[in-house]
Amino acid sequence: MEKEFLQFRDATEADLPTIVAIYNSTVSSRMVTADTAPVTVESRMNWFREHSADRRPLWIVEQDGHTLGWVSFQSFYGRPAYDATVEVSIYLNPEQRGRGLGKAVLAHALASAPTFGVKTMLGFIFAHNEPSIRLFQGFGFEEWANLPNIAEMDGQEYGLKILGKRLV
Repeated sequence: MEKEFLQFRDATEADLPTIVAIYNSTVSSRMVTADTAPVTVESRMNWFREHSADRRPLWIVEQDGHTLGWVSFQSFYGRPAYDATVEVSIYLNPEQRGRGLGKAVLAHALASAPTFGVKTMLGFIFAHNEPSIRLFQGFGFEEWANLPNIAEMDGQEYGLKILGKRLV
């Protein structure tokens, strides 16, 4: 895959079914999201509207007109003092995972973040999701918090790590 030909565009409401489908493709793995059942387009509408092209982007990642995934910046904790801190989320189509695309997407997010006033970027990653932890650590993110056994899915407990990187 030639990552230099990736395109990032602002998501529109018409993209929401695709965004939800990509998200839902991760639910059963118990590796990426704490949702235990697929979500609906309707249930993600408020989340979608919290994003804006000038402050908290939600980008569709495309190549040759094909949607490969999406990436979003989400406000951290919703208080004004944390305005320069975002949680970054990256979700890829199943056939795109494990091919190095995550590196290109995270690199784009990091390079773009200062234009949105972002000084600190966070990743909330399940402790057992070693591929995502390696991805973020490869870009200089460090473990800032370890919350053991904070999530329960299918009768099993899982930890959550918060990886952070200061950009300025």
